[in-house]
Amino acid sequence: MRIIIFTFLQLFSVSYGQKLPSQFTTEKIAAFEKKAYLTTQINKNVTAASNNFDVKYYRCEWEVDPATRYIKGKVTSYFVVTSPTSFIIYDLMNSLRVDSVKDKNGSLSYSQTNNSIQINFAADKPGGTLDSVSIYYQGIPANQGFGSFEINMHSGTPILWTLSEPYGSRDWWPCKNGLDDKADSIDVYITNPSQYKAASNGLLQDEVIAGDKKITHWKHRYPIASYLVCMAVTNYTEFKEYIQIGNDNLLMQTFCYPESLALFQLQTQLMFPTIKYYSELFGPYPFMKEKYGHVQFGWGGGMEHQTSTFIFAPDENLMAHELAHQWFGDKITVASWQHIWLSEGFATFLTNIDFEKKYPQTAMQGRRQEISKITSSTGGSVFVKDTTNVNRIFDSRLSYSKGGYLLTMLRWILGDSIFFKGLTNYFNDPSLAYGFAVTKDLQRNLEEVSGKKLDYFFDQWFYGEGYPSYQVEWTQIGNDYVRIKLNQTTSNPSVGFFTLPLALQFKNATQQKTIVLDNKTNGEKFFREIGFIADTVIVDPDYWLVTKNNTSLKMADDSKENQVEIYPNPFVNSVQLNFLHITSPKVFYKIFDINGRLISGETFSLNGYLFKEINLHYLPKGVYIMKIFSEDGVNLSKRIIKL
Repeated sequence: MRIIIFTFLQLFSVSYGQKLPSQFTTEKIAAFEKKAYLTTQINKNVTAASNNFDVKYYRCEWEVDPATRYIKGKVTSYFVVTSPTSFIIYDLMNSLRVDSVKDKNGSLSYSQTNNSIQINFAADKPGGTLDSVSIYYQGIPANQGFGSFEINMHSGTPILWTLSEPYGSRDWWPCKNGLDDKADSIDVYITNPSQYKAASNGLLQDEVIAGDKKITHWKHRYPIASYLVCMAVTNYTEFKEYIQIGNDNLLMQTFCYPESLALFQLQTQLMFPTIKYYSELFGPYPFMKEKYGHVQFGWGGGMEHQTSTFIFAPDENLMAHELAHQWFGDKITVASWQHIWLSEGFATFLTNIDFEKKYPQTAMQGRRQEISKITSSTGGSVFVKDTTNVNRIFDSRLSYSKGGYLLTMLRWILGDSIFFKGLTNYFNDPSLAYGFAVTKDLQRNLEEVSGKKLDYFFDQWFYGEGYPSYQVEWTQIGNDYVRIKLNQTTSNPSVGFFTLPLALQFKNATQQKTIVLDNKTNGEKFFREIGFIADTVIVDPDYWLVTKNNTSLKMADDSKENQVEIYPNPFVNSVQLNFLHITSPKVFYKIFDINGRLISGETFSLNGYLFKEINLHYLPKGVYIMKIFSEDGVNLSKRIIKL
């Protein structure tokens, strides 16, 4: 879901051929989601539904008029009793009056209290029983601002829409309101005055005129969470487009205000390459047999209703974000709002990579801005510790931006091939597909593909808080090599050290080379060949990591190489030492591998020699470090040698 205030002056000031400038920033999006969430929180007991049954199907029959805040409905649910019981409980706000409850044998007794309805069976039902009940109800849905059931106007015409994330479904229809049960399918019948059109989930089956009323039937045959069920009614203009994805054509069906038709026809085409791109990365659009739809509504942003995204304006950023939710949010839904980043962080990440692909010239600027936003405060975890804290659930810095950057960093750590295969496996995991997930499910799929344990990453970046700042000290060794020492400080005590692969770009006026160091401890030292003399080092040049206030400092070389000249002969695996101004009667040498591990060493007398040749036949060809010391331990020379 994304949110923003977008004035109609902005909406209609764009001419044909001009890309609509994006006003849908992550910060504004989250701000409205906080407000929407707050208005749906009548109390903290957001679901009272019993866990002794599993919903399989809803048939929703609603009668509404966009000019009147009122709903009359009949919701029939098919369910399987999961444990022996004499009753089941649905969520439904007390402001809606239940007229009767029936099953195939007639009326059932019920009681309505605490924003729920308990339905009592005539006899106990054993576990495994498939049954159904119909709940007849009506009333005025709770008036909750930007909430779940809204009446408004556009250009003098009434409009009605629903928006139930996260707990608002019970405000206007009886259902299971939590994040633990998806219906396998739904049918939606909407009755409204005949001059209006009604939009909902799935495929349009028919529109029937009955006197001054119109009955519209929508059918959706995929599992769906209750908060993703929707309807909207006004004087919509409808148009259809088709997108070829592989060998199939996907219907894109748009319902917009008549005054917005030209703009929507122009802008919705921007999603053609995006929906193909997402399909290439993660697998085909998850509701391929039905449609992807845009429905215009009066709330300042967007909501990813399954197959039927509600948007205020056809902004490219907004549409890409809501489209991404069809994969991550709708097909795979968070099992707890503690893990909301699996929805909002994913949608932020997908939007970012879509824009980097379309507009590569803006990629680095976009990454810099995201990192700057994330590091604008020193603490906060992506994991939501308190789901009663509205501001925290929809925190744009943590749930959206930092959540999205966790995926960017995982991509950097694992590499594109493994990372995207891991996400594809997560998306298609049989235990998760069209169901619910938590962060451990994502971690498991990434680990299975990569063969790497990622506990450290999620402990530091998902549960932990803050970010690192790197202090890089480097020394030029000869014409081709550098010695590097890495330290980091962390912004929050919850993490003492962030284990990351760090990119360093060495540069001079005409040359540059980027190396990657797998930094696992503070004070870690590295020797690397760069092939030229550098004068500058840039830390994380492509902004793969969430860091801030990094520094690099060039250090003087104190190896005193001129006291002993070292000349390797790679053809015969030997080294010639030329002694200059050496007064010590004895010298000794040590040879290290490129990572600083000692290989061998020897002490010998000079005996008046000006030079000495040392045979190193026992060493395989490679790169080594040779150090020469006087008898009393003074460092006389050091050099990288190639054999």
